[in-house]
Amino acid sequence: MTAGWNQHNRTGEDDMRGRAAEKEKQIEKQIENQMDSQTSRNWRKSLLTGAAALLLAASLAACGQSETAQAPTSTTAETQTAEQKPAASADTTQTAEETAQTVYPLKLKDATGTEVTFEAAPQKIVSLAPSETEALFALGLDKEIVGVTDNDDYPEAAKTKPKMGGFELNTEAIVGAQPDIVFTADLTDDATVKSLRGLGLKVFKFNPDTLEDVMNDMHVYGEITNRQAEAKKVTDKMSKEIESVRTAAASIPDAEKKTVYLEFSPGWTVGKGEFMDELIGTSGAINAAAQTTGWSEVNAEEIIKTNPDVILYSKMSVDPKTIKTRSGWNSIQAVKDNQLVAIDDNLVSRPGPRLSEGLIAVFHAIYPGKLK
Repeated sequence: MTAGWNQHNRTGEDDMRGRAAEKEKQIEKQIENQMDSQTSRNWRKSLLTGAAALLLAASLAACGQSETAQAPTSTTAETQTAEQKPAASADTTQTAEETAQTVYPLKLKDATGTEVTFEAAPQKIVSLAPSETEALFALGLDKEIVGVTDNDDYPEAAKTKPKMGGFELNTEAIVGAQPDIVFTADLTDDATVKSLRGLGLKVFKFNPDTLEDVMNDMHVYGEITNRQAEAKKVTDKMSKEIESVRTAAASIPDAEKKTVYLEFSPGWTVGKGEFMDELIGTSGAINAAAQTTGWSEVNAEEIIKTNPDVILYSKMSVDPKTIKTRSGWNSIQAVKDNQLVAIDDNLVSRPGPRLSEGLIAVFHAIYPGKLK
């Protein structure tokens, strides 16, 4: 009885050891499979992260392998050419430009050569020129503008701002406005600027001569007032309009290029060195007063000799009848063909954000129907 029981007991123990050994093999197999599975996961992850060599070495070490790791084949994303990849860098640059912030204190030299320091974006601004007022409004600085001149009429909101005088400034009103900055242009001479500074006012003068100067000044305004994104939108629009005119002008054959006479004030015209001359040249035409420099009185005989095809005149200050009835001018081709066209003074005389619109107006007047 006892012997039978002992034999039965040993048989049971043998079975238990057998099952234990089998269980141990199963566990070892599971561990091996898990490690293989982890190695596979690490490999796939390595292809996505670009850290293939490091993760592969770690995986092989975990499996007890000593083979030299082979570099994985590059994924499609890693082998894309610069042309195939999304233009992420371009987008980043654009975003940076749109979110650019001015670092203060900011030191800049104005048209008088004087260095002006801005400790912060000005909160109270006085503008002493229509062109500067238009630039400030274009940047969305309506609330910051506390004074303009009597001649400022655009945009409509400019008419409601406190007046600081006209061609003769009201210095008492300017000082009373307590501005952080006074912006001036060529209308204000350097002596007056010096006088305003003597009253303790911070003054910054602009004096652009070309279309490029006007756009550069817009960027300066954007930097001073921390409105760089707004300034870029303005100059982008101007650049697009200017380029459209240049493209249209380039398509005009030399034989069809016209000579243009511009009379902006009775008896006065404009020659080289002024942006009005540039407007004519950019339009693909020839200025009849190109032999002169700056503003000058009309040389009637010279204009008759030049024989312009088109005459542009100030809508506000010039009566076309006075041009037609001048002695000998009835022989000019433009007068014969009645090609006298009024130009909006504000568009072509103010070196501000609408100057590119003035360029388009000039082109239309010279070559109607040629601008797409």
